[in-house]
Amino acid sequence: MARKWLALFCFLPSTLWAGDAVTGREVTFQSPNAVTERCIRISDIPGGSYSDHDREQEAGYCGIDFYAASIALCPKTWSTSPGTAIYDISEGPYAGDRSGFERNACKEGKSAGNLAKDRIAKFKSTMNQKGTSGTFSAAPLLYYHFSRYLDTTVKVPVAVWRSMDAAAHLSEVAEAGLSISGGSHGGRMNHEGWRAFVAADRNPDSYKPTDDLFTKDRRQIYGTILDSPGHRYGSEINGTRKSGWGKGQNRDFQETPAFLALRSASGLTDAITEGLKQGRKDRQINKDLGPDVSERQMVFWMQELTEIVLLDFIFSQQDRVGNIDFTPYWYWSESGKLHHKKAKHHEPDDGEVPENAILIRRTNLNDNDAGGRVEYANFAKSTQMLEKIRHFNSDTYRKLVMLDADLQAQGPVYQWLTSSLGLTGRQVQQVVKNTNLATNILRTSCLAGELAFDLDARAFFATGATDLVQLDCNAP
Repeated sequence: MARKWLALFCFLPSTLWAGDAVTGREVTFQSPNAVTERCIRISDIPGGSYSDHDREQEAGYCGIDFYAASIALCPKTWSTSPGTAIYDISEGPYAGDRSGFERNACKEGKSAGNLAKDRIAKFKSTMNQKGTSGTFSAAPLLYYHFSRYLDTTVKVPVAVWRSMDAAAHLSEVAEAGLSISGGSHGGRMNHEGWRAFVAADRNPDSYKPTDDLFTKDRRQIYGTILDSPGHRYGSEINGTRKSGWGKGQNRDFQETPAFLALRSASGLTDAITEGLKQGRKDRQINKDLGPDVSERQMVFWMQELTEIVLLDFIFSQQDRVGNIDFTPYWYWSESGKLHHKKAKHHEPDDGEVPENAILIRRTNLNDNDAGGRVEYANFAKSTQMLEKIRHFNSDTYRKLVMLDADLQAQGPVYQWLTSSLGLTGRQVQQVVKNTNLATNILRTSCLAGELAFDLDARAFFATGATDLVQLDCNAP
């Protein structure tokens, strides 16, 4: 999406800014210039719940050698921010021909993936300069680990920290990115990002603050490796965005059916009916929503949206609207347990999926790199999203209260936050402050009897209803 450059920077000494002081399980690689690059699987957040799949993806990302013959690197010249698309070329017309793929296929933009076995990941760095979009490489790490602490229903991608030889980045990726983005593939902000990257790779001091992009020795850039599967929602979730970038489109976002249902003080099923009826009054939303939306789908959307708003509030996300994705799954209940299979690979009654399975769009929160910085605009906060929510998940509320108590007492999560991600003191304090504000907003709604703890998408799918959970608002 088109993202405006909002960050206003006061260039303080670089020691006040983010850096490469991250901690976790480390793997090293040697660049052709004999520079030792690092990939770090950030230490687990205390109390986090990580799946076997999370572990496998972390290990897989930290197993990628940027210079292997079966790996090719292309500049990401689509969308607004620069980055590196990582391809597996062990099969296909360029099998083993790294230089040929990078010379010829990368010019095809997103279509380069058709000439590779697979696009396996992307490498994204911080980029906040005049004329560029706003990205912060620590933000995907924050979203990944805090989503595991909160045990969210919304799917947040695995992310690891990675450094790369700046000279190799210049010759392998950045110079091509500047050239290609000047053509039909890249927009203005993407092109300006590559212009800034080329200048920085050649002279690190040209990027301010330098520590945001470069390791202490100034020989490497650093960022995050992750993948972002899924399809982009239309206006049914992302909103019409007809009111323009900033607060306008964030208010439009709150006029979508699922968000309108969250704002309703009615019981859950009545709130769903109200949200759908009111949301469908917009012609574009009605079209994107389609003719049939089940209550089960709506409850999944409602719970996922509460988690998105909470994470975005805590991390001061400035670029959520228009960047929410989904993956379709078949869901069914069997012997009291919920089962699912990806719709891309299965159909009902195919031997693995029963005939009565229901198609559910599960939300992917992929584009998380415009959060974490104090300079970013927190639209979840400034448009009072949390204050308007009237339905919430009881377990999420409990975990939020626990998180706030830990951060206020400088407990294990606070210590992890200050030592694991390379954040500055101001960035840490923003998370602490916003978590406390979010907790107090929801606690106030709870104490006023305005917050119903009735969102449990999995339980609702199984029975068509959920129990209204009674909580002590102060000590859940």
